[in-house]
Amino acid sequence: MPDGGAAEEVKAAGAIVWRPAGRGAQVALIHRPKYDDWSFPKGKLLPGEHVLLAAAREVAEETGLAVTLGRRLPPEHYDVAIPKRVDYWIATVAAAGPVGFAPTAEVDELAWVAASAAHGRLTYPRDVLTLASLRAGPLSTVPLILVRHASAGNKSRWRKDDRSRPLDSRGEKDASMLAELLRCFGTGRVVSSPAERCIATVRPYAALAGTDVEVEPAFEVAKKAAAADPEAAKAIAVLAAAEEPVVVCAHRENMPFLLDAACAELGADSPPGKPLRKGEFMVLHRADGKLAAIERYHPGGSS
Repeated sequence: MPDGGAAEEVKAAGAIVWRPAGRGAQVALIHRPKYDDWSFPKGKLLPGEHVLLAAAREVAEETGLAVTLGRRLPPEHYDVAIPKRVDYWIATVAAAGPVGFAPTAEVDELAWVAASAAHGRLTYPRDVLTLASLRAGPLSTVPLILVRHASAGNKSRWRKDDRSRPLDSRGEKDASMLAELLRCFGTGRVVSSPAERCIATVRPYAALAGTDVEVEPAFEVAKKAAAADPEAAKAIAVLAAAEEPVVVCAHRENMPFLLDAACAELGADSPPGKPLRKGEFMVLHRADGKLAAIERYHPGGSS
């Protein structure tokens, strides 16, 4: 995952920001006077910083652009004395708009260059390869984000209706962090199981997005863990087919089924791997009704 690797590895993050231009697209390049080079905006993670937040922060600091992240690109690795890894995402300027580029001692120029010609301006071959990865797939994608609810204490100790079981202190902390992480991928609809622990997991994000949490009864945890609920399948298929960002929060018991149904709607198989942990989320990037990419993250920074 983006934030994995050896402890001594230097970790950095950034994005290739693009915008439509005529029949094509332009990408944002920065010039650093210290190195007299042209590259993509990026920078090192701060101590304890999540890689998604680092990518958005570094782009904002170096270009003045507030961005929304799209699909992740292959990381760049620097073969130097202290290994370095840079994770990149495709990004667009957020609807909130840029604060405006201001030259600094670190970055003195920002240039919008045709994506088809940017390889000629880039200084480093590794950046040319990253640009090729951008052009090899869809530029514009729409996220469907599946979230497993955050920590909600011990089920066996909760004597009331299980649907009313609240998040514990760890869950509340993760929900707050999730709000910032999910916002990296934009804002849109927020749909949840009726259970309070699910609603509470995405409530902070909904507040940031300026929307309400929509309760979907079909996403309630099944009495039989492996039950294939046709109503749930229909509901998630409709959301997967929608051309708008959607965040869905559900349970350990029904998340695998919801993932299977969403991927089936998008003409793809479910990805291999372990089930989502509490508070962990998976981003399904959609383009033209198909699955373009998948990535997963945890508020704690590792998956």
